[in-house]
This record gives sequence, structure tokens and C-alpha cells, in this order.
Amino acid sequence: MTHQAILPAGWPRPKGYSNGVVASGRMLFIAGMIGWDGQGVFHSDDFAAQVRQALQNIVDVLTEAGGKPEHIVRMTWYVTDKREYMAAAAEIGRAYREIIGNYTIAMTAVQVVALVEDRAKVEIEATAMLPG
Repeated sequence: MTHQAILPAGWPRPKGYSNGVVASGRMLFIAGMIGWDGQGVFHSDDFAAQVRQALQNIVDVLTEAGGKPEHIVRMTWYVTDKREYMAAAAEIGRAYREIIGNYTIAMTAVQVVALVEDRAKVEIEATAMLPG
């Protein structure tokens, strides 16, 4: 294992993320991924579909570096509409479990006014600790 979730004594377990993570290994910093494919084509304007594609893009970069989803230790999510994000929570959770699989990741989600790509509804940065 390259990382361990940290939960202070007496704190309730967070839903869908970890408060802190201790990790060791080679660091991989993944730039903000949005909901288009590897060729820069959007296939949907649906929020959850864009999240699914952004997560898959993260895994594609991770795989290229020799990593796996379980090596991700931190994510920062930038969303253009927190209400749309919350409304799609169940579908986002399903996509997350299918593509990433674990919740021992320190996460932050913030609402932003806009993203550089006009059709993008979410952008996700990730940091991974690769073994060795």
C-alpha cells in the first residue's frame, strides 16, 4: 500500500473522501481533466457523463505512468454549478466507484464561475503516489 487514510480520533468518517492521507512513493501530478475524450471531443453536456469522462481521463494518464486508481491520494474538483453537482451525486458516485474504486483520497470540491473550456462543467486535478 502506498497510502493510508487519516481520521482523527472522535471525528465522524467523511462521506466519499478522507480528511488526510499519508503516502510514500513517486509522485504523479495529473493536470485538471475535463469531460472530453483524449482527442478533445465532448460527447455529452450531462454533468455526470462529464465527470465519468474526466475520471477516465485521470485513469488513462495514471495508467500511462504505470499507476492504478488506488495510487491516487488527492483530488481537487472544480464544478461550475454545485446544485447540478449535488443533483447528480448518486450517478457521480456510481461512476467514481466503477472507475476509481476507493475513497481513501483527500478531496476538495469548489464551485467556480467558469472553466476555460466553455462546455466543461467539471475539472478534476489528481495527485498519485506510485510505488517505488
